[in-house]
Amino acid sequence: MQRPNSESALLWNLIYQRAQPTLAAEELLSLPPLWGSRVDPISDNLLPYYWGFSQMGARLPRLDHVLDIVDGPGPKTEVDLFLLGERELVLVEAKHMAGLGRCGRYSSGNCPEIHNEPEAVGCRYWTSDESLFSNMLDFGIKPEPDDPAPLCDRHYQLGRTALVGSELAKELNRRLHLWLILPRSRWGALKRDWIDFSDRIGDDSLWRRLRVLAWEDIISLAKHPSNRQTPQ
Repeated sequence: MQRPNSESALLWNLIYQRAQPTLAAEELLSLPPLWGSRVDPISDNLLPYYWGFSQMGARLPRLDHVLDIVDGPGPKTEVDLFLLGERELVLVEAKHMAGLGRCGRYSSGNCPEIHNEPEAVGCRYWTSDESLFSNMLDFGIKPEPDDPAPLCDRHYQLGRTALVGSELAKELNRRLHLWLILPRSRWGALKRDWIDFSDRIGDDSLWRRLRVLAWEDIISLAKHPSNRQTPQ
């Protein structure tokens, strides 16, 4: 875990070898979480979609439609890992050494709500009915010019992931879970932000399906040989 692996390589190397072709929800939920509530056993086989694609290159159904609804014409929310079962949908934010993503527009001094003129087009996560953070998150009142750093900056990445997950779960008729997977040594640095974010989830049942796992515990899951035939 101390090697300078990219988050993408870490995700692919540790999940792919254990998902041939699926991961058992029961096994994942049996891992001791760094943070998370006790949940009832779930029997479902979860097919991984890495950055929205299966290992065979198929796009996750309805994802592009949902991204268009939630994100509009701008840059799309990038979710590291989707785990799709017959009844469950897990969205995973995977971390190695990086922190949780903040709003690039705010950090560059170009937040439509705080830095721009009043008549400027507002941020869709505060103004578009389909994309409102307030649909599922308590980020307080809409920011105004010269306000201090808003909560939507602090929780920008997780907030957008939650919105995409909520809409996608509706489209696919699945139950939504939101997970963070990171090295155990990084939990102390991200714990405060994660707990603050989790406290702002309006749905108590979804709150109980939030989870933080350590990569070290993912490694403890058995590797499964590929089920594809070797060409003769």
